[in-house]
Amino acid sequence: MSGEPSTGMLHHVEIWVPDLPRAVASWQWLLEALGYTLHQDWEHGRSWRLGATYLVLEQSPALSAGRHDRCRPGLNHLAFHVGSRAEVDALAERAPANGWTLMFPDRHPYAGGERHYAAYLEDGDGFEVELVAGGGAV
Repeated sequence: MSGEPSTGMLHHVEIWVPDLPRAVASWQWLLEALGYTLHQDWEHGRSWRLGATYLVLEQSPALSAGRHDRCRPGLNHLAFHVGSRAEVDALAERAPANGWTLMFPDRHPYAGGERHYAAYLEDGDGFEVELVAGGGAV
């Protein structure tokens, strides 16, 4: 990435997780497969960077009890660009071995509509990611 980040770009996203080792086991694989590199590593968290944006997983001592529920108010999911349909397919195929479950398998890879090629994955803590081929609509 050249120059300074543009106004409005995401600086970082921080996700509080109930079990850091479990979260790292699934997210590290995915983020590194998408081109992110390790940015920070400390007792209660880890982060990965891609360009000017980084994603943080933290098991904060201030975390309240309870499981993440993407259907409640708050974050529903993160969507990532993936270069091609073949790359989406490869990630979806490897996901279960890395702690992710394919969501909406009966409608995959068109769960978002007939012109939207994507894989929807959920980790063991209920966090969802969407891996979108190309620019989104095809």
